[in-house]
Amino acid sequence: MNRQYIGIEQMDYIETVSVERLKKVIEGEQGGISKDVEWQGGGSFVYCELKNDAQDFLNKVEKSTTTEQVIELLEQVKKSSFLSYRVEVKKLHKEEFNRLSLADQKQLLIELIDQNNLYINYSDIDDADNEITEKEKELNKQFYKEV
Repeated sequence: MNRQYIGIEQMDYIETVSVERLKKVIEGEQGGISKDVEWQGGGSFVYCELKNDAQDFLNKVEKSTTTEQVIELLEQVKKSSFLSYRVEVKKLHKEEFNRLSLADQKQLLIELIDQNNLYINYSDIDDADNEITEKEKELNKQFYKEV
Protein backbone atom coordinates (compact mmCIF):
# COMPACT_ATOMS: atom_id res chain seq x y z
CA MET A 1 0.00 0.00 0.00
CA ASN A 2 3.12 2.21 -0.05
CA ARG A 3 2.38 3.64 3.38
CA GLN A 4 4.87 4.81 5.97
CA TYR A 5 3.66 5.87 9.37
CA ILE A 6 4.38 5.91 13.05
CA GLY A 7 1.76 4.33 15.27
CA ILE A 8 1.65 5.23 18.94
CA GLU A 9 -0.10 3.23 21.63
CA GLN A 10 -0.14 3.91 25.33
CA MET A 11 -2.25 1.01 26.51
CA ASP A 12 -1.07 -2.43 27.55
CA TYR A 13 -2.77 -4.15 24.60
CA ILE A 14 -0.02 -3.17 22.13
CA GLU A 15 1.52 -6.65 21.99
CA THR A 16 -1.74 -8.61 21.91
CA VAL A 17 -3.75 -6.41 19.55
CA SER A 18 -1.76 -3.86 17.55
CA VAL A 19 1.41 -5.89 16.90
CA GLU A 20 -0.61 -9.02 16.06
CA ARG A 21 -2.75 -7.03 13.61
CA LEU A 22 0.35 -5.67 11.87
CA LYS A 23 1.75 -9.20 11.56
CA LYS A 24 -1.48 -10.39 9.92
CA VAL A 25 -1.48 -7.50 7.44
CA ILE A 26 2.12 -8.29 6.46
CA GLU A 27 1.14 -11.94 5.98
CA GLY A 28 -1.64 -10.85 3.58
CA GLU A 29 -4.67 -11.52 5.79
CA GLN A 30 -7.84 -10.26 4.07
CA GLY A 31 -9.62 -8.39 6.90
CA GLY A 32 -10.45 -4.71 7.12
CA ILE A 33 -9.33 -2.59 4.18
CA SER A 34 -6.91 -5.26 2.94
CA LYS A 35 -9.65 -7.04 0.98
CA ASP A 36 -10.99 -3.82 -0.55
CA VAL A 37 -7.58 -2.83 -1.92
CA GLU A 38 -6.64 -6.41 -2.86
CA TRP A 39 -3.68 -6.37 -0.47
CA GLN A 40 -1.42 -9.39 -0.95
CA GLY A 41 0.86 -8.84 2.02
CA GLY A 42 4.41 -7.69 2.50
CA GLY A 43 6.19 -4.90 4.25
CA SER A 44 7.65 -4.65 7.71
CA PHE A 45 7.41 -2.75 10.94
CA VAL A 46 9.53 -1.93 13.95
CA TYR A 47 8.02 -2.08 17.42
CA CYS A 48 9.70 -0.08 20.20
CA GLU A 49 8.81 0.99 23.70
CA LEU A 50 9.72 4.25 25.37
CA LYS A 51 12.32 3.92 28.10
CA ASN A 52 10.59 4.36 31.43
CA ASP A 53 12.01 6.79 33.94
CA ALA A 54 9.63 8.10 36.56
CA GLN A 55 7.13 5.44 35.48
CA ASP A 56 9.39 2.77 36.98
CA PHE A 57 9.32 4.71 40.23
CA LEU A 58 5.53 5.00 40.14
CA ASN A 59 5.29 1.25 39.63
CA LYS A 60 7.44 0.70 42.74
CA VAL A 61 5.15 2.99 44.74
CA GLU A 62 2.06 1.12 43.61
CA LYS A 63 3.61 -2.26 44.50
CA SER A 64 4.74 -1.11 47.96
CA THR A 65 3.10 -3.01 50.79
CA THR A 66 4.73 -1.46 53.86
CA THR A 67 5.37 1.98 55.26
CA GLU A 68 9.09 1.15 55.37
CA GLN A 69 9.15 0.55 51.63
CA VAL A 70 7.32 3.81 50.98
CA ILE A 71 9.65 5.76 53.27
CA GLU A 72 12.63 4.35 51.37
CA LEU A 73 11.00 5.52 48.12
CA LEU A 74 10.41 8.95 49.66
CA GLU A 75 14.13 9.25 50.32
CA GLN A 76 14.86 8.21 46.72
CA VAL A 77 12.42 10.71 45.24
CA LYS A 78 13.97 13.54 47.27
CA LYS A 79 17.19 12.97 45.33
CA SER A 80 15.67 12.25 41.93
CA SER A 81 15.34 14.31 38.79
CA PHE A 82 11.67 13.44 38.37
CA LEU A 83 10.51 15.21 41.51
CA SER A 84 8.03 17.93 40.55
CA TYR A 85 9.49 21.42 40.49
CA ARG A 86 6.50 22.52 42.61
CA VAL A 87 7.75 20.50 45.59
CA GLU A 88 10.09 21.95 48.18
CA VAL A 89 12.11 18.97 49.37
CA LYS A 90 12.96 20.65 52.67
CA LYS A 91 9.25 20.71 53.55
CA LEU A 92 8.92 16.92 53.23
CA HIS A 93 9.17 15.88 56.86
CA LYS A 94 9.58 12.19 57.65
CA GLU A 95 7.65 12.48 60.94
CA GLU A 96 4.56 13.92 59.25
CA PHE A 97 4.84 11.41 56.44
CA ASN A 98 4.97 8.54 58.96
CA ARG A 99 1.64 9.62 60.48
CA LEU A 100 -0.18 9.15 57.17
CA SER A 101 -1.88 5.88 56.27
CA LEU A 102 -0.06 3.64 53.79
CA ALA A 103 -2.57 4.56 51.09
CA ASP A 104 -2.07 8.28 51.74
CA GLN A 105 1.71 7.89 51.75
CA LYS A 106 1.59 6.18 48.38
CA GLN A 107 -0.78 8.82 46.97
CA LEU A 108 1.49 11.62 48.17
CA LEU A 109 4.53 10.02 46.54
CA ILE A 110 2.67 9.67 43.26
CA GLU A 111 1.67 13.34 43.40
CA LEU A 112 5.31 14.37 43.97
CA ILE A 113 6.33 13.03 40.55
CA ASP A 114 6.49 15.38 37.60
CA GLN A 115 4.29 13.54 35.11
CA ASN A 116 6.25 15.13 32.25
CA ASN A 117 9.21 12.93 33.21
CA LEU A 118 7.57 9.54 32.89
CA TYR A 119 9.92 8.72 30.02
CA ILE A 120 13.50 9.64 29.23
CA ASN A 121 14.03 12.45 26.74
CA TYR A 122 16.16 11.73 23.67
CA SER A 123 18.54 14.49 24.70
CA ASP A 124 19.28 12.55 27.92
CA ILE A 125 20.18 9.15 26.43
CA ASP A 126 23.89 9.61 27.08
CA ASP A 127 23.38 10.34 30.79
CA ALA A 128 24.84 7.31 32.61
CA ASP A 129 22.19 7.59 35.34
CA ASN A 130 19.52 6.60 32.79
CA GLU A 131 21.20 3.25 32.09
CA ILE A 132 20.53 3.35 28.33
CA THR A 133 22.22 0.46 26.54
CA GLU A 134 24.37 0.99 23.46
CA LYS A 135 21.82 -0.96 21.43
CA GLU A 136 19.02 1.38 22.59
CA LYS A 137 21.15 4.42 21.77
CA GLU A 138 21.90 3.08 18.29
CA LEU A 139 18.20 2.46 17.60
CA ASN A 140 17.36 6.01 18.69
CA LYS A 141 20.09 7.48 16.51
CA GLN A 142 18.82 5.49 13.53
CA PHE A 143 15.28 6.68 14.18
CA TYR A 144 16.38 10.30 14.33
CA LYS A 145 18.72 9.74 11.36
CA GLU A 146 21.87 10.69 13.26
CA VAL A 147 23.89 7.64 12.17
